[in-house]
Amino acid sequence: MSIFLTKDSKVIVQGMTGSEGTKHTTRMLASGTNIVGGVNPRKAGQSVDFEGRAVPVFGTVADAVKETGANVSVIFVPPKFTKDAVLEAIEAAVPLVVVITEGVPVHDTAAFFAAAQASGTTRIIGPNCPGVITPGESNAGIIPADIAGPGRIGLVSKSGTLTYQMMYELRDFGFSTAIGIGGDPIIGTTHIDALQAFQDDPDTDAIVMIGEIGGDAEERAAAFIKENVTKPVVGYVAGFTAPEGKTMGHAGAIVSGSSGTAAAKQEALEAVGVKVGKTPTETANLMREIMQELNK
Repeated sequence: MSIFLTKDSKVIVQGMTGSEGTKHTTRMLASGTNIVGGVNPRKAGQSVDFEGRAVPVFGTVADAVKETGANVSVIFVPPKFTKDAVLEAIEAAVPLVVVITEGVPVHDTAAFFAAAQASGTTRIIGPNCPGVITPGESNAGIIPADIAGPGRIGLVSKSGTLTYQMMYELRDFGFSTAIGIGGDPIIGTTHIDALQAFQDDPDTDAIVMIGEIGGDAEERAAAFIKENVTKPVVGYVAGFTAPEGKTMGHAGAIVSGSSGTAAAKQEALEAVGVKVGKTPTETANLMREIMQELNK
């Protein structure tokens, strides 16, 4: 079992013929992802050879869906074209759209997120994210597939690199699904969305949640956990050492006063019973203790 992505998912890649799209399509195929097509209006009717496997290229997302039954799209297009690419996928009623592109204008993200919500059919992950992986089944995005295998831990993270580190730290237990939701101010899938999905997944026993300074997403997730999540949750908040008053890395990582600090987020999470590590390794060890207890 998994959330959002399974071995039966049929994946298309918008921007498959570009350098990033080609590189990561090769990696996704190698990890077992069922990629059924790419989209590029200028190369419609052609196919691309990936180590002996020919993947057809379609002119539109609608054509790709009609011909292949695709239900997932991964988007590797430049920021200025991302809004149109996502809107095209929404119009084709693709259920899951994974937007890898970083640097997408927030105004554009707001527009396609509103369109996805209005559609009632499309879930967006990202933008500016590493995607989602169900180890051993399917990989939609840029998460390295060989870090960890299948298991019963669910992982949701704002940070791509911390997603990889946490998977590596807990590779001896493995993951049901790991999802990188991105760190932009507006994202399509939130901590809360993933927490609900993991709570509902019978094959996820415990959840790791990675946040970062800025905004109040982690505080809102804490309130949600208190009311809705019965499974063990451990957390990590990136940015304990961030200097006060300085804007950091991700576009959403802006601290104002005490709001949005790592300490405030830690306090909110611990108040609802979430154990929070001071480092990724300490967080992994907290989860290791939980899993060992559950496996007794």
